[in-house]
Amino acid sequence: MAERVYVFDTTLRDGEQSPGATMNLDEKIRMARQLETLGVDIIEAGFPIASQGDFEAVQAIASAVEKPQIAGLCRAVVKDIDRCWEAIKDARHPRIHVFLATSEIHMKHKLGKTADEVIEMIKKAVAHARQYTDNVEFSAEDASRSDWDFLVKVTETAIDAGACVVNLPDTVGYAQPFEYYDMIKYVVDNVRNMDKAMISVHCHNDLGSAVANSLAAVRAGARQVECTVLGIGERAGNAALEDLVMALNTRKEMYGVETGINTEQLYPSCRRLSQIIGMPIPPNKAIVGANAFAHESGVHQDGVLKNRLTYEIMTPASIGLTTNEIVIGKHSGSHAVRKKAEELGYKLDEAQVNVLFKAVKDLADKKEQVFDEDVEALILESVYRRKDRFRLVDMSVFSGTGDVPPHAATVMEFGAEGDAEVRKTSNFGEGSIDAVFQSIYSLVGVSPKLESYTVNAVTEGSDALAGVAVRIEHDGVKAVGRANDGDVVKASALAMVNALNRLEKAKEEK
Repeated sequence: MAERVYVFDTTLRDGEQSPGATMNLDEKIRMARQLETLGVDIIEAGFPIASQGDFEAVQAIASAVEKPQIAGLCRAVVKDIDRCWEAIKDARHPRIHVFLATSEIHMKHKLGKTADEVIEMIKKAVAHARQYTDNVEFSAEDASRSDWDFLVKVTETAIDAGACVVNLPDTVGYAQPFEYYDMIKYVVDNVRNMDKAMISVHCHNDLGSAVANSLAAVRAGARQVECTVLGIGERAGNAALEDLVMALNTRKEMYGVETGINTEQLYPSCRRLSQIIGMPIPPNKAIVGANAFAHESGVHQDGVLKNRLTYEIMTPASIGLTTNEIVIGKHSGSHAVRKKAEELGYKLDEAQVNVLFKAVKDLADKKEQVFDEDVEALILESVYRRKDRFRLVDMSVFSGTGDVPPHAATVMEFGAEGDAEVRKTSNFGEGSIDAVFQSIYSLVGVSPKLESYTVNAVTEGSDALAGVAVRIEHDGVKAVGRANDGDVVKASALAMVNALNRLEKAKEEK
C-alpha cells in the first residue's frame, strides 16, 4: 500500500494574502466547506492574533466543518498561542501552528536573536502549545536559507517539545528542486527523533518552482504538503494544490504515495474560489485552465481522435471537468434549479432556492443559454450577497462619440431596508464606467483610489454575464468589491458599491 501524503490547505490564510483575494466571513465558510468536500486533511483557517475579524473567521470555520483538522497560525509568543487556541478549541480536530524564523538573515535582522535564543524560544513555544493539544506543528520560517545542521537541531528541539509536524518552508521561493530535495533528505536522515514526527513543506513561487520543490520534497521524505487552490498567496503565490495532487496521481509509479483528495472536486473547487475572489482562471493554467484539454494543432487533434493517450495524460472527468450541458433555462422549474445548485456543491434552503429560481428566470429572459458558471455566479450574487449599508437602486448612463462627455445619473439607498434614505445625483466622467464611479463616490462621500479594475466574461458569447472586480484604497485602508451582471456597466457599479461597503466595514474594524 502506498504511503500517505497529507494535504494542508492554506487558501484561507496565506492564499487570502494575495492582492485582491480578500474574503468576508461567509465566503471563507463556503470555501472551507468546499475544501472539506475536496478532501483536504488540514485547513489553515487564519492568523487569529492578526485582528478581531481574523479571529472570528477562524472560530467560525472551526465550527463549520467536521472532517478536516483546523489549524490556526501563531508566532512563537505566548499571547499568540493562547489566542490561537481560543479560536480553534471548538474544532473537531484542532491544530496549533507555531512559526519562528531560523535563517541567519532573519534571526539577525528581524528577530535580533542568537541561534541559542531561537532554540530556547522554539522549546518554550511548542511546549506551551502542547499544553492545549497534542496536535502541534512547528514551522522554521525561511528554512531554505537556513544552515542545515541548525535545521536538524531546530527539528529535534521542536519534536522533543511535543511537535508532531515540523514544516521546513521555502518562505521566499528561493530554493531550486535539486537543492530542496537535498535539504529535506539531510534533515530526514539526520534528525535522531524523526520517527516521532512528520516533515512538511510550504513552498512559494517567486522563481516558479513551488510545485517542483514540493514534489522534490515528497521524494525526499516529506509527508505533508502545504498549498493553496489555484496557487494564490503572498507575492507570486504558493504551490497550487491541483497541480501537486494531479502530479502525484498521474505519476504514482514515481512518487509511490497517495492523497485523500477527491480529484473530481478539483475543478469545482478552483471554479468556486475564482467566483468568490473575482479572479478568472487563466486559460493556460495547468490542470484546470480552459486550454488544458484543448487541442488546436492538426497533428494533436488527429492523435487525440485516434487515441486520447497520445496527447492527454489525464482526462477532463478526472478533475471534475464535464461537458457543460445546458439543462437550466426559462422553462426550468424550481426543483431543477435546486438540483443544479446541489450538483454545483451548494446546499440551499427553501428561501434561498426561491431567490435563485427568480434570478435564473430573469437571466433566462435575457440570454438563450444558461451555463453552470452562470448559475454559480447567480448563487454568489443573489443568494449569498450580504445586505449592504448602501445599495444601488437605479442608474442611467450616457456614452457617445460626440462633444458631450459621458455622464451617469445614479439612485442609491442608505440605511436599513424599509427605512432607507434615497439619494440621487449625476456626474460626468472620462468614460461611462468612470462617470458611474464618480456619481457613486459623490453620493457615498468617499473618493477612493481605484487600484485595479478587471472584467471577466463568466461564460462565452456576447450575452455572457460580466464578472467585475475592483480594488480600492482610502486613508490607508483597502477593500475589494465583486459583482456579476449581464450588463458590464451595471456589474461595475455593483462591484464598486460592494467595495465601498467593505471599505466602511474595514475602517470600523481597524
